[in-house]
Amino acid sequence: MKPSRSIWILGIALAGLILLLAPLPAAAQSCALCYTQAASSGSRMIQALKSGIIILIAPPTLMSLGVVFVCYRRRNKTRDDVAESDHQWDNHSSPDDPHDSPPALKPKDW
Repeated sequence: MKPSRSIWILGIALAGLILLLAPLPAAAQSCALCYTQAASSGSRMIQALKSGIIILIAPPTLMSLGVVFVCYRRRNKTRDDVAESDHQWDNHSSPDDPHDSPPALKPKDW
């Protein structure tokens, strides 16, 4: 018996979910030098680390939001272009009229 396509998709989604939820050890958290340096620093150094984290996170986040915004604004552009081109073909008065049909392509036009 051959499994259906929906069972395969469900299996792949379940495997992906298990991989995402499985706890993996974070190698950066066990760095003794980083931990020691951050723990022994004063409040000024901790503030500098926090500012550095913000500076490193802000540009990728803003760029991602920009891409999402552009995609959202242009989501219907191709759909509208296709609808306009289909509308041009629908304006023919009768399909039997030879004057309304598009010209045939010649080999040199390819």
